[in-house]
Amino acid sequence: MITFRDPRGEAATPVLEYNLSHDLTAQQGAKTTVGLLANGFPDSDNFLHAVGAALSDKYPALTIKFWNKGNSSIPAPQTMLDEIKAQCQVAIAAYGH
Repeated sequence: MITFRDPRGEAATPVLEYNLSHDLTAQQGAKTTVGLLANGFPDSDNFLHAVGAALSDKYPALTIKFWNKGNSSIPAPQTMLDEIKAQCQVAIAAYGH
């Protein structure tokens, strides 16, 4: 008899449901600003510029703003996070390699 073992461990923390959303399809993204935050790894900025271009192609009325924290070894400064929160309805963070 063969016994299969699932190599994944049980989560140590409870799974929290993510329920934030924003409809980009409404009016082709009009009145919506998407903030793209690069974490400072090589190519994270290039990758997010490509994401921004793809979003703009799909939703022409969308406004895209870019931030780069510049140093992958530190958290994003609170002032930067506050600025993104104040200016954007949607935020996407990404890292390069």
